[in-house]
Amino acid sequence: MEITLNGEKHAVKEAGSILDLLHSLGVDPEKVAVELDRQIVRTPLWGSTPVGAGAQVEIVHFVGGG
Repeated sequence: MEITLNGEKHAVKEAGSILDLLHSLGVDPEKVAVELDRQIVRTPLWGSTPVGAGAQVEIVHFVGGG
């Protein structure tokens, strides 16, 4: 299936949750925020929020500095 990930088309194996997507991409869930179809999704909902074909996903990494 195909989704748009951070503005670019991206093929993923199958539909799953946001958390499944993060794991398949090797992204640490503790260090990102996720927007699905232009709505920010709260972390506790990632495991139960499905990512379907054609979804628009934005993953933003937290960066520390000083």
